[in-house]
Amino acid sequence: MGQRFVNSSFIFPLFLLFTSSLFVALINANEVDDEKPFTYMVDKENGPGNWGRVNKSWETCATGKLQSPIDLHNKRVEEVGTVLGSLKRAYKPGRAAIKNRGHDIMVEWKEDVGGVIINGTKYDLKQAHWHTPSEHTVNGKSFKMELHMLHRNALGQNAVIGILYKSGSPDPYLGKFLKKIESSRKEGDEYDVGVVDPLNIKFGSRKYYRYIGSLTVPPCTEGVLWTILKKVRTVSLEQTRALRAAVNDDFENNARPTQNLDGRSVYMYRPHNQQAN
Repeated sequence: MGQRFVNSSFIFPLFLLFTSSLFVALINANEVDDEKPFTYMVDKENGPGNWGRVNKSWETCATGKLQSPIDLHNKRVEEVGTVLGSLKRAYKPGRAAIKNRGHDIMVEWKEDVGGVIINGTKYDLKQAHWHTPSEHTVNGKSFKMELHMLHRNALGQNAVIGILYKSGSPDPYLGKFLKKIESSRKEGDEYDVGVVDPLNIKFGSRKYYRYIGSLTVPPCTEGVLWTILKKVRTVSLEQTRALRAAVNDDFENNARPTQNLDGRSVYMYRPHNQQAN
């Protein structure tokens, strides 16, 4: 991944990319809550390759040109130094619940817990959920797990922060909910977990990938501002097994296959004082 020297003529179009309504849909679109019409099993009629035909309102899953997840390949990533700016976290503790949605396990906050500031716009954190294995890949490599933190701004625009995990030591954040997850065996199970501080979700690095994509479940709404942290954290085998056991049978591997880039740009933010790795 070669480093590019970014001049002022590049900054303005980059700013437009992340702020223009051409790329960011002004729509308050949520992920689907009822998983029955779709599955992640590629050989099924309602598998990922057919989501766009299962439901008319899901056509974007098949016709969209800004679909997620993608492979973050070095040859496609443009390093832009500090042009993108660091992620500014403005979280605070708030009441939350663990919810089994059948296709995944989600932590949903029941009150305002703040959010992140991206390009001067605040995106409020709504929920966080897990995928096993990871949905995004790096140079074709998949990881054991991926956490998605779904944020939304006042205009209904979505921004997701993704964190990748490899096998290793337990993840402290997931560990807080492990007993509740292990006791959940059916869709619709919901457990109050008290006050949860999003700051306990460890980022580990200020370096990240940035691109415009979509939700990774139907209706595959586009215009999602994706931030994938470069630091790969660790999760234990026990933790990933608990997530897989809790969801419905067809969703143990709840990762959508990577999608075509279709000419999109993928950027890398790296502070000047941090090394290449």
